Amino acid sequence: MLNIKELLDKVKASPYREIVIRAPHTGVVEFAGLKQGDTVRGPGGDYKEKPGTLLANLTREKNKKPIPAPEKGVIEAVHLEHEGQFVEAGEPLVTIKHYLTRKEVIELILQEALYLFRAPERAKYYFVPEVDQKLKVSGKRSVKVHDGMEILIVSRMKRETPLAYTGPDGIIYSVYFGRGDNVDEGGPLIGVCPEDQLTVIQDVVARIQSEWEEEE
Repeated sequence: MLNIKELLDKVKASPYREIVIRAPHTGVVEFAGLKQGDTVRGPGGDYKEKPGTLLANLTREKNKKPIPAPEKGVIEAVHLEHEGQFVEAGEPLVTIKHYLTRKEVIELILQEALYLFRAPERAKYYFVPEVDQKLKVSGKRSVKVHDGMEILIVSRMKRETPLAYTGPDGIIYSVYFGRGDNVDEGGPLIGVCPEDQLTVIQDVVARIQSEWEEEE
């Protein structure tokens, strides 16, 4: 039986996620003057078209590329030893402590609470027509699945093959891909909730939505 209280306590004890910003390619680093404890913002705008706080610039062959913050948070560390130095791709430059949003907390709990049916290979995935129609008309929690049920179509290199669900019986609670999206091997496709756990999970989601305070 899922211990929701234990999961919530675990998240509350450490309501942060550390984001390590690495050099996207080789180049010479020039930091933007930020220090430990400074607050940074993530991308803004309706379409996230406004970049986050500038963390550093990386210059390669006289081409300067800005490195913005991907999420809002607080600077945990700046690797100033790289200032003015040439670094390899993947070198850690800045660490940001990101306070989890309400949506992220719910997603964390759901990833622990649900059975995740994962992609067997990198490909595009589609629901079979009857499942797709039911999802569109009645919503995610209208579809019951059982082991061996063909629910998806795998589309790769112009071939399409059916994919049967393997796992416990339950209801589709979450869908983790969009139509036409490429999903990496091992990436979650759907989250399945046993019917007897549905009320418990809905209660905890409602609790997080009402209790979790987001940082400004």
